[in-house]
Amino acid sequence: MRWGLVVAALLGVLPLAGCGAAKHQLAYEDLTAKVGGLEFTRITVDTAQSAKELRETLARNNPGVAIRLPPVDFGTHETFLVAAGPRSSTGYALRVVRVYEHGDHVQVVVRERTPALGNPVSARVTYPFRLIALASHKPVHLKWLGRP
Repeated sequence: MRWGLVVAALLGVLPLAGCGAAKHQLAYEDLTAKVGGLEFTRITVDTAQSAKELRETLARNNPGVAIRLPPVDFGTHETFLVAAGPRSSTGYALRVVRVYEHGDHVQVVVRERTPALGNPVSARVTYPFRLIALASHKPVHLKWLGRP
């Protein structure tokens, strides 16, 4: 009889486990076009909380390239960079699906668009990436969704 009470108590508590903090959409600005055609030769995920940090990340991944920093108020914002590395055609792209606060961190969800057979693409190496500015200074976690 005692085990029955324990099991009933656990069944009442388990649905609450993992509920945690609520998820709140977080506005962001896509800065990708403002930094120009950079080439990230490997998968890169990075945050920057200052212009110096952002410049160092972009320069380290693009040696010898003149870096154009977009205007960012680092007093209230941080940047988040995600790069897929080299791809074999113009049919690849990264898209930010959503950005939300979840408790003590920010979650950035991205999906890579991949070309399907018959898509009109050019065969050349491309380097899909996204650089966004977030009005937050919480740690940022990346969730990279699988192919659609």
